[in-house]
Amino acid sequence: MREEAGALPRPPEGRRCRGGSGAELPSPAGRSRRAAPAAPMAAGPCGDHGPRWALSLRPPLCLACAVETLGDGSLVRKKHVLSRLQDALAWQALPVVQLLAPDERVCMHLIGTLFGKSSAEAWCILVRLVVEMKSEQYLYCILDESQKELCKANTMRSSLPTFSLLGKLADAIPGFAEILVVKHNNLVDHLLMGLTYPNESIKAAVCYLYGKLYSSPAGTERLSGHFEERLCGVFLNTLGCAQTKELQVNCLGLLKELLKSDHFVSILMNNAKTEEETENPDFLEGENPLPLVLKKLLLTRDEMLQAASSHCMAAVLVHSPSRYAPAFIHADVPEFLFECLLCKSEILIWSVYCCLLLLTEERLFFSKCHTVYGIESLVRSLQGVLLLNNVELHKQGLLLFTEILKRQPVEIKLFTNRGVCLEAIDVLMETVNCPVLEVAVEAVRAVAAFLRKDHLSSPPVPYEELQKLLEAVLKRCADLSPPQSSKRNLGRVPQRQGQFLLNTLESFRNACRLAVEFQGDFMAQENAFTAPNSESKDTLSNFSEFLLRICDSLCIPMVMSYLERAVSPSVTEVFISALSTLFTVVPSMKNKFSKKLGRRLLWSCVLCALNWCNLLNPVLNHTCSSFLCSLCLNLYSATEKTRTSSQEEQEMSELLQKGLPQLNYTIAESLLLLSETPEPFFLDQSLCNHQHCFVLLLYFAYTFGDRFVPDAELFLAVRNFLLSAQDHGDCPPPHILRAALYLLAVCQDKGKGLDVRSLSTIRRILDNLPHLSLVYVHCPLLLKFFLRYPELMGRFGHQVLQLWFSWEDCKQTEAEEGDFGSSDQLNSANPLLPILKSNSSILLILLDLVCSSSVEVAWKVLLTLRTFLERNEDVLVCDLLRSRFLQILQQLLVETELSVPFLANRNLPVLLSLLFLVQLRSKGMRELDSTDFKLLHQVCNLCGKCRPRDTDLLQPSLNFLYWSLHQTTPCSQQRAVAVLLSNVSLLELLQKVLECTWLWSPPSRPDCLSSEDALLCSGWLLVASLLLYQHRYNTEVHQTLSVDLTEVLNAVIFRNKKPILLLVSIMQFLRAVLRQNFSSSLLVVVGQNTAPSATEPQPSSLQDTALHPLAMQQVFSLVVSLQNLLVHKYLLLSQAVVACLETLVEYLYVKNQDVALHVASQPWHRFLLFTLLSGGQKSFLQPEVLRLVTLFVRYQSSNIISQKEISQIIQEAAEANIAELPETTKMGRESLGVCFGL
Repeated sequence: MREEAGALPRPPEGRRCRGGSGAELPSPAGRSRRAAPAAPMAAGPCGDHGPRWALSLRPPLCLACAVETLGDGSLVRKKHVLSRLQDALAWQALPVVQLLAPDERVCMHLIGTLFGKSSAEAWCILVRLVVEMKSEQYLYCILDESQKELCKANTMRSSLPTFSLLGKLADAIPGFAEILVVKHNNLVDHLLMGLTYPNESIKAAVCYLYGKLYSSPAGTERLSGHFEERLCGVFLNTLGCAQTKELQVNCLGLLKELLKSDHFVSILMNNAKTEEETENPDFLEGENPLPLVLKKLLLTRDEMLQAASSHCMAAVLVHSPSRYAPAFIHADVPEFLFECLLCKSEILIWSVYCCLLLLTEERLFFSKCHTVYGIESLVRSLQGVLLLNNVELHKQGLLLFTEILKRQPVEIKLFTNRGVCLEAIDVLMETVNCPVLEVAVEAVRAVAAFLRKDHLSSPPVPYEELQKLLEAVLKRCADLSPPQSSKRNLGRVPQRQGQFLLNTLESFRNACRLAVEFQGDFMAQENAFTAPNSESKDTLSNFSEFLLRICDSLCIPMVMSYLERAVSPSVTEVFISALSTLFTVVPSMKNKFSKKLGRRLLWSCVLCALNWCNLLNPVLNHTCSSFLCSLCLNLYSATEKTRTSSQEEQEMSELLQKGLPQLNYTIAESLLLLSETPEPFFLDQSLCNHQHCFVLLLYFAYTFGDRFVPDAELFLAVRNFLLSAQDHGDCPPPHILRAALYLLAVCQDKGKGLDVRSLSTIRRILDNLPHLSLVYVHCPLLLKFFLRYPELMGRFGHQVLQLWFSWEDCKQTEAEEGDFGSSDQLNSANPLLPILKSNSSILLILLDLVCSSSVEVAWKVLLTLRTFLERNEDVLVCDLLRSRFLQILQQLLVETELSVPFLANRNLPVLLSLLFLVQLRSKGMRELDSTDFKLLHQVCNLCGKCRPRDTDLLQPSLNFLYWSLHQTTPCSQQRAVAVLLSNVSLLELLQKVLECTWLWSPPSRPDCLSSEDALLCSGWLLVASLLLYQHRYNTEVHQTLSVDLTEVLNAVIFRNKKPILLLVSIMQFLRAVLRQNFSSSLLVVVGQNTAPSATEPQPSSLQDTALHPLAMQQVFSLVVSLQNLLVHKYLLLSQAVVACLETLVEYLYVKNQDVALHVASQPWHRFLLFTLLSGGQKSFLQPEVLRLVTLFVRYQSSNIISQKEISQIIQEAAEANIAELPETTKMGRESLGVCFGL
């Protein structure tokens, strides 16, 4: 039917484009068009058509010749022209359009010619030409010709090019689909016929065109009925039977467009079925093939088709998961989706994640155990995905994992394999540490969902891995900086940080709940697979203690830092809820943890949270009030151990439960409410409850150092509270009054002090109590508060001090608690010392306590007084205390006589030590009065009843007796010596003490003085003093003492590791004996040399006789020993040695001058003197050195020190500053001057 291309006949009417439009192209003059040869196209400008039709290509192209060649040319030339035209439209589309646009007939002719070629290359040029011409008439022309072509086609196979052309036009022209369905809707019938034709190429082309039609709104609207009535079934059948990938892809493309409409989705899923039919898998398989068809595509192992299939599933489910998910679940689609996760395609994994995420919204997805089947694939997929650099894929996978963990039913265990559970923990650990914040946020949400008992109940529970995971979450959160200001609008990053913190706290709270839930599961307590006799870290107790530690070290500081800068009720609610759960995580450590929270300054934070909610956030209100109630009750039971009353605790609990939820005022408003007085006959107790609750909270907060209210304001508010309560005639309960008094005591230094009215009010309130212990708090500030005001001290000082000393053990017990960290506990005596120094009248109350209190309290009081006297030497309280000590001592002695065993009262040693300290504080010599002699008599009698082993009693007693002899006037001293020597039992005791010197084993270190050695020192010194004063006053002796002289000399000569102080004491005794020439009515010296030794020559015996009772050998041995002791250069020892050496030489000089001079002139003395002088500059000014030099000068030992050396010493001593010299040095300097007559 085609006409020859060269004729270009004019169409008779209407729009015609088949074979040309009748337009005549320009031709050469005088030559028929029909006879004209084909013009050359690449030989320069066309001479037949002129330069107007030339296109500047390489080589040039004449457009007119090209058109003629397409109509009447050889096949080779036509292909060449098509190629050149394609290049022209590609590179010079605008010149081509400008040449063709003015002449519609030429355009129509060219379009008709290209349409008739039926080749892919010609149709590409045709489509490009129509697009560039931008005229609908050419498009209508093509549609008309397409309609005719489809109508006259003998077979459907010949319609394939037309369908392909229409598809290309639909691709290239945006409005083509609307034009086709509106103006040429009869073409749709041909499309449906093509879809039923058994040729997949035709079906693919038709499906592609259908997809383009349904992608436009107009096509969707116009073809809605067509799809519902005719296309739906054919399309599903085509999709289900498609074999070629081209058809499968085009069908999925059409399906994707259809699934954008909820109406089409409903038709495809056959949503009109009843619920019973929906639950029937057989019905689904027969009547609703779409899930099965998409499932079939999942089995193709073609990742592109699998991705498209899963994408279509997600497109169905997104309309209504509850309506459409059961069909896919009954078709077992989730099983195959999970299998697809093991691929490497990011697109497929993303599509599967999206589809599974939508399926998680349906309960049937979990009840059919698809998650149990697929959880391992999901975990392995996440492990692989983390190796990819695709943040969105990471987030989507974690989101799916989180939803599965959250929605999994409790009765269906998700992790049946412990290995998968550990792999999941590893995945969470890695994602938590991801540097991308969005991924870490999703990971923490997954951790929060993961920490469930049913997810981790398979023994053994991986506690150690959970600790590492939770620690990583908290550290990751701590690394994020909090918002800089709560007033500034938070940017995107701070908002993410806030969300991260919230998710972190939810994870921590879930971990705490997990630990509490596992407490009732015996299998979860310890690792059942731990080897015998070995310790495992995978235990619930270790995990619980870890939660407490990590909360203290990371969680609390992190949240407190955040809340200082941002207001977040959600963060506060989760944080407080987690802290409340921690109270029961380790029940045995509940009180310690509560104390730790009390010191963490949480009070103001929780009170502010109560103010935020203002009863508009009931969850936050309940959480905060419950936490404060539990915290207060725990602190009460922890700090009030000796006073905890079940009735008082019940009253406090009821008060807090009732009042805390209503405590929704600011702190300033609450302080003002403390001063308000309830109206008379006012039945509502809300104001009273509010006041009491707030006072209790302040009490516990201030007890642990959280002073969130200025002290001065609080002092005034609490004072007004007590005044208003008294004015109202209401006496607060003891626990409220206790809290109020404590707050006054704590804030008193910042307040102005209480006036007379306030003090009388407090006194009247306290007088109404049965006992002050009901409101007592063991706190130094409360003690200071009562002792500060005379009105309170006079009435309650005795009770307060008694309570103070009674509670000392409780404070020590609290100081021993330290698993969570310890706070410095004050020694019970220390806070009282400055008070005692400023108010000595308190000492009288303490002494009354010694007489009237229990033995334990009296002992503590005495210890306090002893510490006070030891640390305050300038306090003159001796006269005040001495008379009371006599009374106390008499009382204790009476009690001691009744005690079993005898002298078992431990207060006696402390009192005697205190008595000795008082005596040391006496300044100068004083006359002893009757009280002193009574004390002396009582102490002597007490010593007589003791044994040498009673060192704790004898040591202070003998010291007291010794100083009583030395710190008094000669008259009183004579009477005191008489009292001591008249007590036979005392002298018998001293005899036993002296004998113990040779019986007790020496200590391992000479510089270490044991209690036994100290007693021996006191005994030897007291005996030496008694010898001296008995000889001086010629006092009558009723009992003598005996001493073995050989033992005494050997103690000094051989020393035998005896302590230095004991050697000094024995040398003092030896000096006293030497001064009396071994002749005393009090002392009997045994072991004397009564006969000369048979082995010694006669001259030596004569010398021994002269030195009786000493032997010459003993004298020389003693001198050598004293020289050796002097080299040690201990000040006290050196002074005692020099004094003993002086006394010995004096004794020898009286007995035998030759021996004395011989001893004083020993050559060793010179070496000894040089050793002492080598100690440094001006070492000769040391007192012992001057005394030793004086000794040598006095006994004319010129061989020891020469006259020249003595003159030099005297000269340097004269030049020394006398004011800078100690008193003993001055005395030695004067003695040396006397020897030379200076």
